[in-house]
Amino acid sequence: MNATPQVLTVLNDLLSAAAPDARGALWQLAEPGRELDANLVRLPPDAEVGEHREDVLDVLLVVLAGSGRVVTGPEASLPLTPSTVTWLPRTSRRALTAGPDGLTYLTVHRRRPGLTIKPPPAAYEGGGGEAPCLLDRVCPECGRLSAESAPVFCGACGERFPER
Repeated sequence: MNATPQVLTVLNDLLSAAAPDARGALWQLAEPGRELDANLVRLPPDAEVGEHREDVLDVLLVVLAGSGRVVTGPEASLPLTPSTVTWLPRTSRRALTAGPDGLTYLTVHRRRPGLTIKPPPAAYEGGGGEAPCLLDRVCPECGRLSAESAPVFCGACGERFPER
């Protein structure tokens, strides 16, 4: 069977229709059978996505509006302005900082492998009790599960996790 190309959204229309204070993931690629993930993200003025590292996937970041910086080290950063395309290679450490007008960007990367159910750790086998709940690792904004054990910011949409 051949797949049929389709227009999924018009980003300018989506952004025009979004509330001015809408933030986080405004759109996500969600078609079944896809091999890519994409997210349209809006950060408010001076917001930050804390330092993180993507160990598995390269990410392409395309700035649509606003400005900001990708912080790549203690004294190093890359400017982000409209139409800037930035490659974030896997294993690179980075943080994002929105400028005074906020920052709206599209990220595109290979689809993450699905989560698998694993047997509980040995400490829970036959000893009663339950395996630990992962609810505190689910992003309150986009619903993605973080691979980090104590995430501060969501690697997908940039939302800050509630204080622990």
